[in-house]
Amino acid sequence: MGLEQPLWKRVLDVQAPYRWNIRRLLGGRHVLDVGCGLGRNLAHLGANGVGVDHNPTSVDVCRQRGLTAFTTAEFGDTEYAKPGRFDGLLAAHLIEHMPRADAVKVIDSYLGYLAPGALVVFICPQERGYTTDATHVEFTDFEGLTDIAVQLGLTVVKQLSFPLPRAAGNVFPYNEFVLLSRKDD
Repeated sequence: MGLEQPLWKRVLDVQAPYRWNIRRLLGGRHVLDVGCGLGRNLAHLGANGVGVDHNPTSVDVCRQRGLTAFTTAEFGDTEYAKPGRFDGLLAAHLIEHMPRADAVKVIDSYLGYLAPGALVVFICPQERGYTTDATHVEFTDFEGLTDIAVQLGLTVVKQLSFPLPRAAGNVFPYNEFVLLSRKDD
């Protein structure tokens, strides 16, 4: 949709590596996409994803795209809001939009919907990407993502810089911190 990208980005399919990465990390799992926004990652997950977002306009866009998405107010009353229903949770480009304590509270409110052993993936922009959005509130790097995972009782599995090595994050706005963690109980 034109809301997300200029024409040249769509023609060149600049989302291809990110689509591949999401599918590589979470493909085949039933995933709750917390802070799904307009549904870019939700679309990458296909029929295996359910999105939730605080913004009703974003949820409407997701639904217009044929994606399954709910507002935070609606989600608890849906068939998807069942303990252990999901074996994956994605929080991509969510955490940096709020103080860390709020991010912990938001993510914690969805952990009960995860099965034991569920994979929890956090994605945040690196330095250059963080500076490109005035709505970013708190820069969160690997240390910050690890802190959030530990506060939530998750086991950190792996840290990745994507799509380029970590040093690129200072100049390439689309480089991301990716932290994989697991819910053990």
